[in-house]
Amino acid sequence: MLIIMRQQATDEEIRAVIEEVQRLGHSAHNIPGSTRTAIGVTGNNGPIDRNLIESLPGVVQTMRVTKPYKLVSRETKPEDTTVDVGGVQIGGKDVVVIAGPCSVESREQIVTAAQQVKEAGGRMLRGGAFKPRTSPYAFQGLGEQALRWLVEARAETGLPFVTEVLDQESAVLAEQYADMLQIGARNMQNYVLLSQVARSHKPILLKRGPAATLEELLNAAEYLLAGGNYRVVLCERGIRSFSDFSRNTMDLNVIPAVKELSHLPILTDPSHGTGKRGMVLPLALASIAAGCDGVMVEMHPHPEHAMSDGYQSLYPQQLKRLIESVDRVAQAVSRALSR
Repeated sequence: MLIIMRQQATDEEIRAVIEEVQRLGHSAHNIPGSTRTAIGVTGNNGPIDRNLIESLPGVVQTMRVTKPYKLVSRETKPEDTTVDVGGVQIGGKDVVVIAGPCSVESREQIVTAAQQVKEAGGRMLRGGAFKPRTSPYAFQGLGEQALRWLVEARAETGLPFVTEVLDQESAVLAEQYADMLQIGARNMQNYVLLSQVARSHKPILLKRGPAATLEELLNAAEYLLAGGNYRVVLCERGIRSFSDFSRNTMDLNVIPAVKELSHLPILTDPSHGTGKRGMVLPLALASIAAGCDGVMVEMHPHPEHAMSDGYQSLYPQQLKRLIESVDRVAQAVSRALSR
């Protein structure tokens, strides 16, 4: 259910409605908008008497939300959501480029990469401290030491950073350092982990699983909002298909679909979406043309020596060319590159 408050509703009236919803055994979510304040109601303790709610002071009407993902739905919040990550706005008019290596390998590597991202025009840094790998013998990341080096890279360049968390332990640790926590594709439906990071005060980047439907992605995001974290950004990173010429298949159809169904911003990751360095640029540009709010790509100072995903990582000069091209495409669709 969605409770619509009148424009002039007082804080006391809003608080009284929230308390009544909670008294009835449900959860209430205050959703301020540009023209109205709404209160989203979630829970499974049975129906609520709409007449009772509509009789409360300040309430205009109640509405039934038809989607299973109540808080993520544009029915609940018609306006686009903008998420602030260390001063960088994701989801507004400007498009954002996030770049950096797949894994943090050394202090010199990540600080150098951050400087190159900033010089190229990137607005955020990516870097893995904890790496889920297909092979148990592959490089798994450097953990807290990598997080410390990411903090140094941020201090050196001013770029906020996003890093992936794998479980409760890494989430608690990364929250002390990172500007944004990433839920990777393999963990998109790890509902215990989603409930854990929902209690975090950090923004969340939620990647789509390799075989997840759009509804499954939005329901995963619902776990985060229902848990109290409304600062969520979605990410399309490619799905599995029968194609054998790329690592994954970038599903650009999902971008306008998300924009229609949800108010949350969405990025794409054409590095993981294709698995091939030569495909990253065209898929990044196609993403912007399709309406996404930015791209996240892998860039390594020396991809040929990377400890993970070097074959899909851009060279620094390629990142510069990508950002220049993203800027031109963004302008063509009446947007702009975030600077």
